[in-house]
Amino acid sequence: MGMSAGPKGGIKSDINVTPLVDVVLVLLIIFMVVTPMLQRGKSVELPKATEIEKEGGKDADPLVLSITPDKKVFVENDEVNEQGLQDKIAAEMQKDPGKKILLKGDNTLNVGDVRKVLDTARKAKAKQIALGVEEKK
Repeated sequence: MGMSAGPKGGIKSDINVTPLVDVVLVLLIIFMVVTPMLQRGKSVELPKATEIEKEGGKDADPLVLSITPDKKVFVENDEVNEQGLQDKIAAEMQKDPGKKILLKGDNTLNVGDVRKVLDTARKAKAKQIALGVEEKK
């Protein structure tokens, strides 16, 4: 009595694609949510860093400040002067006291340029300010 693996018997070789589809859809949703956050603010060349703190939590929707190479400051996509910056941050902090600020400074800037914006943000009662960096590959 020899066992023959014919068309009826043997190992079932159908691939179940449902889990794959689920994973792909979840990844798609994650990219759809994350991409607009990365596009916000002015486009600046971010400095590279090896240790990156991962953003987490439900309230991870920071106010994006950008400093361009020509030292112009933007809140999201609106150009502001020092006083305007302080007013905008203060207004945001009144609405949401725990709001995080993401500061994207171009890597051609020196510490003094970034420091000025940090000081202004602190005067406006900002508690948490994160510096935007790119991961070193």
